[in-house]
Parts: sequence; structure tokens; C-alpha cells
Amino acid sequence: MATLKVGAVGTGGMFKGAHLAAWLANPDTELVALCDANKEAAQRIADEHGIEDVYEDYRELIARDDIDIINVCTPNLYHSEVSIAALKAGKHVFCEKPDAVSPEEAVKMAEAAKESGKVLMVMRNNRFRSVAQFLKTYAEKGHMGDCYMGRCGWIRRRGIPGKGGWFTTKELSGGGPLIDLGVHMIDLAVWIMGNPKPVAVSGSAYTKFAETDLADSEHSAFGEKKSGGVFDVEDLVSGFIRFEDGATLQIEFSWASNIEQETRFVELRGTKAGFSLRNDDLKLFTEIEGTLCNVEPQIVKNGHGHGSNIHHFVEVVQGREKPIFTPEQGVDMIKILSAIYESARLGREIRLD
Repeated sequence: MATLKVGAVGTGGMFKGAHLAAWLANPDTELVALCDANKEAAQRIADEHGIEDVYEDYRELIARDDIDIINVCTPNLYHSEVSIAALKAGKHVFCEKPDAVSPEEAVKMAEAAKESGKVLMVMRNNRFRSVAQFLKTYAEKGHMGDCYMGRCGWIRRRGIPGKGGWFTTKELSGGGPLIDLGVHMIDLAVWIMGNPKPVAVSGSAYTKFAETDLADSEHSAFGEKKSGGVFDVEDLVSGFIRFEDGATLQIEFSWASNIEQETRFVELRGTKAGFSLRNDDLKLFTEIEGTLCNVEPQIVKNGHGHGSNIHHFVEVVQGREKPIFTPEQGVDMIKILSAIYESARLGREIRLD
């Protein structure tokens, strides 16, 4: 098939750190244009990598007939706006998470993809980690039995990204660590569980560290900090999700809290086995020949999964693979996140049906 021409909208930290190299390395794609409100910053990337065209207005980029794929890495507020415009213009779209800042916008994205017949995929890089692939296969083959309960989270001691900038400005980001980090670990847990339908959530949100400038996480380097800027999002969320099949999931996400160290985790419990995944360390808990056993699979790590996710998207566009992620799953995710924020505001459980 012909080489797919890619145009990127938004060239900040996530694009430079997680997307750029994948597009440049893929034999089926050619990154031909960049667009950013900070045109000078985009021009520097273009000059470094021999990318021909740079734009300040994404509409000019999308209007090009020769562009096949639009990569969206803008602040969260604009994910749906740019994605929908690109889909309506007949482009395939690969968007950084979160899918959108509201369920209504996520639904519009899914509808635009369906109407256009083009591929819409949102970053779910953790599904492509080797340990996640192992756990998905392990669960699908029935080794866990009925997967009925779990816990997941990403908790930081001090790791507020871009304090005072768009990350901590609710209008632009949609929220704090729940919408920033929650997408990753909730998605991983729900995917391994078999994508059960969420029906209700409850949650609490806290903002306790808006005044601190301490940082001990590499992730606090993301985003552009602004002295005296806005901080109107949470720095910690805890919550509970109920699913249609009776399964439940506890969650906790923080940018800052007084804990020992930063940790990403997913724990799931099934009738035949359970597991604990903490950062990239996996332990299985099961029974073998009437004996309770702890098993530590020796899995070769394959990085953070961003490049593999983009490669999979290209394979789907080329018709060689079926999508591991669907826009409908994205709608469910944003419904969960939005309802947890609403539950925290109202102090009660929120039904999703």
C-alpha cells in the first residue's frame, strides 16, 4: 500500500516524548506537517527532523487533500474539536488520551468516526506493554476464572505536571490526576476484565497541595509551568466503580500525597487466580494441585507501549489488524471519569444508565 502521510496537531511534551519517534520509525508513514499554536516550537522540531510544512491553524493542515492521518496531541479541551474536524474531512485520527473532557464530546467523536468510516483510536499504550499482553491472554484463556473485583491506581508523592499551566486549569484539562492518570490504569484493569459495562460510580476529590513546588517525579516535568497560574483541579481522587456483571473496581489517583513512593498498580481477583501488578512487577496468586501458590512470571519488558500503540493503529488503517480499542470504549471511559467528578461534587453515587 501507499505510504500514509501524517500531520500532527500539537507538538508539546507528549508528542515529542511519545509520538514523534513512532511516526518517524514506521515504514508505512511519513510525517509531512506539524501544527502548533506555538509555531516557532513546531518549526524547531520540523527543522531537526526534515519535516517540510508547519502551521499555526490546524484547519489549514486538515484541509490538505494529501494528508491521510491526523495525530492529535493538543491540551485535552481540544481533543474532540480537532478529531471531529479531521474525521469529517476524511482523515484517520490517532489522538492522545483522554478521549475528551466530557461524555457528550466523546459521543460526538465516536459518531463522527462511524459516519466517516475512518479509524479513530485514542492512546491506550498500557495495553501494549508485554506484561499487559500476558495478563490479557491469561484472563481470556480462563485462568483467572470469574474476575469479580479489583483495585487500580497511580499515586505520586509529588508529581504535579505543568503547575499553573493547562494541566492544572480545569477548563483546558477537564480535571487533575483522575483524567490525566486514571485513563491509563482504569482502562488497563477494565480491558483485562473483558470490558464490562460500567453502571455506577462514587468518588471523592481533594485539592491539598496547590501551594507546593516540591517535585520528586520525572512526570512533573510534563507541561509548561506558569508562576501564579491557575490551579483549580484536584490533586487526589479515590473512588469505586460498579459494572453490569456485578464486578467492582476501587481506584486512587494522585499527583501529590504523603506516601512512600510513586506507584502504578492494578490488582484483580478472580475465582481461579488473582494478580498484583505494581509498576512492572507481576505476581500471580493461584492454586496448583491443591496448593496455594505465588507465581512470578519472567516477562521481558518492552517499554511504555506508545510506539506499539501507534504501530497497531497504522496496521488497522492498512486493514491488516482489527482494532484493539474502539471509540465506544472511549465513551465508557469518559462517562466513568465525568461521573466520578460529579459524585465528588454531590457526595453521592452516580448511575450511568
